Amino acid sequence: MEKTAPLSPTSKGGLTRQRILDSARRCFATHGYERTTIRRVAEEAEIDKSSVMKYFGTKENLFRECVAWDIPIDALTSEGQEESAQRYVSTMLRMWEADPHSPMAVLLRTSMTSELAASMLREHMTRASIDVIERHIDADEARLRAAIFSAIMMGLASGRHIIGLPDLTDADIDRIVEVASPMVATLLHP
Repeated sequence: MEKTAPLSPTSKGGLTRQRILDSARRCFATHGYERTTIRRVAEEAEIDKSSVMKYFGTKENLFRECVAWDIPIDALTSEGQEESAQRYVSTMLRMWEADPHSPMAVLLRTSMTSELAASMLREHMTRASIDVIERHIDADEARLRAAIFSAIMMGLASGRHIIGLPDLTDADIDRIVEVASPMVATLLHP
């Protein structure tokens, strides 16, 4: 994938680029990968489609940038086993709550209908979550524990924000954190 030079977020180009990304996230979240076109993204961003191509080159490059996100590992590696589990669960859920078109939300939604997105989600979860979390688990089957942990976190987030399970959507985030954290802590610190 060809990388473009970073732009200052406050420069005209940086603002245009961010507007394209925001519009593309909404389009990918609403229409999926296959039904989102460069033309649709450009219309949503109220710019010419040549601008989208200038900043991202291809739809795949645009999608990859739309769904890139950092997993808050720092929240997990803080002091105290129970506290680190609570902080991580809380951080992840609040990230989803703050932006329904966040990169992770868009990637999870589109992974249901696009093999490219599903492959990217697997790669990202393996590299940025399982590989990293495994290093912080001092127990047998650390990798399996990290994979289960990651699956639980994606399940909580998708159950609340994509599927809309009533018990999860009706519950306060603090209550979900309180109930889920001991289970997560047990995986991380048996």
